[in-house]
Amino acid sequence: MERSGLFDLENHFAFYGAYHSNPVNILIHTLFVWPIFFTSLVLLYFTPSLFSFTSLVLLYFTPSLYLNFGFVFTLIYALYYVGLDKKAGSLAALLCVFCWAGASVLANRLGFSLAWKVVLAAQLFCWAGQFIGHGVFEKRAPALLDNLVQAFLMAPFFVLLEVLQTAFGYEPYPGFHSSVKQKIEANIKAWQEEKQKKQT
Repeated sequence: MERSGLFDLENHFAFYGAYHSNPVNILIHTLFVWPIFFTSLVLLYFTPSLFSFTSLVLLYFTPSLYLNFGFVFTLIYALYYVGLDKKAGSLAALLCVFCWAGASVLANRLGFSLAWKVVLAAQLFCWAGQFIGHGVFEKRAPALLDNLVQAFLMAPFFVLLEVLQTAFGYEPYPGFHSSVKQKIEANIKAWQEEKQKKQT
């Protein structure tokens, strides 16, 4: 199943995996990546809206959901994930929509004056945790220093794919994980060799 560019799931996941091979670092990212996405949507709730609709009862609340930058942000992520892999991508897209709705509820109740403080604290905590994961456990700089698009656009999907793989043995197509594993090992080996050359 050959794909190229932004939709080359195998190569992108292998690149991600090469930076996230330590179990503790993987766990840290599993816990913190989606909260970063969620809290970003909380802040984006306060951007100008193109259209709004009300009377959506969600967890006994009736917030206003706005078709603003938060919605566009969610739509881009959701469609991209479905494009990467229909099954896991559809689940990821659904999670994106739930995050958007939940973030809208929370932001509506908090108001901007409190919401930005909550978002700032959560973002600092989650990002700090991830940098600790890389520095202390992975002992390799995070992928965002080499691939900014992947770090922000692909990370939530890759975390979900990692969970589906570990918990259910899911793979987008037969042979996906064996191929990814080979590429991860080759990437790590090349990085270690380059690191040794710099030290000598």
